[in-house]
Amino acid sequence: MKNRETSPWTTHDTRTVYDNPWISVAESAVTNPGGGEGIYGVVHFKNRAIGVVPVDEEGHTWLVGQYRYPLNTYEWEIPEGGCPENETPLETAQRELREETGLMATDYEVLLDNISLSNSVSDERATIFVARGLTQSGAAPEETENLCVKRLPLAEAISMVQKGAITDAVSVMALLRLAVDSK
Repeated sequence: MKNRETSPWTTHDTRTVYDNPWISVAESAVTNPGGGEGIYGVVHFKNRAIGVVPVDEEGHTWLVGQYRYPLNTYEWEIPEGGCPENETPLETAQRELREETGLMATDYEVLLDNISLSNSVSDERATIFVARGLTQSGAAPEETENLCVKRLPLAEAISMVQKGAITDAVSVMALLRLAVDSK
């Protein structure tokens, strides 16, 4: 039996077939684990995904609703964004929470780290925080964001996941982790 830590794939050549400020797509000529020749496409994300679940003293959280172009659907999610190389994950969590909801927090705790979001086709990873000690200021969404923000009991947001009303992977992981932690 081969060592599971060693890749059973052989890469012969890799070329970038698409590139923009957020992602690049590479195509590799490969020999797969069964010996067959083929290609493998990988989407490289230039930013780390960051999510933050704000939780107030009353046990409420905030969700952000927005239209998601790739899915052609309106989605409810926790505040999220991309962490560029010049920011730490914590700085991005603070920025995204403030931009999307107008909230600022005194306490941030890593809830989940280095999560693979779609590891069969991309290298995208996520870090998710829970934020407490909240105060309200003004929101400042980006020009691509037409957001609706709602405050609701954390238990209701968790129920939305269980009913399939929240399907965003980062939001689902974060809210289910909080549900498990509260038991």
